[in-house]
Order: sequence, then structure tokens, then C-alpha cells
Amino acid sequence: MTKQIINTSNAPAAIGPYSQAVKVGNTVYFSGQIPLDPATGNVVEGGIEAQARRAFDNLKAVAEAAGGSLDRIVRVGLFLTDLSEFAAVNAVMQEYFKAPYPARSTVQVAALPKGVGFEVEATMVLD
Repeated sequence: MTKQIINTSNAPAAIGPYSQAVKVGNTVYFSGQIPLDPATGNVVEGGIEAQARRAFDNLKAVAEAAGGSLDRIVRVGLFLTDLSEFAAVNAVMQEYFKAPYPARSTVQVAALPKGVGFEVEATMVLD
């Protein structure tokens, strides 16, 4: 098994001992993306919609660095600290993904890194 580490300055640098993504064969496994501005490393200002957009923008940047696009993502995992904000996050997700949509799970968690309200992880398959 050969692992290729995916890294881009267009998404936030890892804040721990992990990679932005790892490619094995034609599958790319993404680490969770939170709403950090890659230029500053700071959490974006605004509500859950702004946080979701930034996290999805970060995911898109890593997908492109891996040679893919959001259209190639087959599964996403969404993590929210407040599940009552699910509808707002769902609306933002529809701005980034078109049918046929990836498989998805959504869970409420007690806390996320840096005190954010949203995180997204994904799996992508390349041709």
C-alpha cells in the first residue's frame, strides 16, 4: 500500500499530528475541515452558515489539491455542536454539492476544535 499525503496552502494547515488528506490507490480520505481561514488560521466570523461555507471551501481546496473535485466525493460526515442548525447547514451544503449527492451522516457532538460549531470530513474516489 502506497500512501500519498495531500497538502495545500489553500486550506488550513493541520493543527495536530495528521494530514489534510491521504490518497491510497484512487481513494482519498479527508481529515475533518473546520471553518478556519487558511490565510490567517483564525475561525471565520459569522454564524453557522459562514462556518459551513468556510469548511466546505477548505474541503474543496483539499479535493482539488488531490486532483479531484467535490463532484468526486462519495461520502461526507457532518458534525454540529447544535443539531437545531442542521437545516441551515443542509442549505449551504446544497450550494456545494449537486445530485447525485454523496452519502452522508450527520451527528451532534459536544464540542469541536477551536470552539467551532461545524466540521466536515469526506471520502473521494478518483478515476
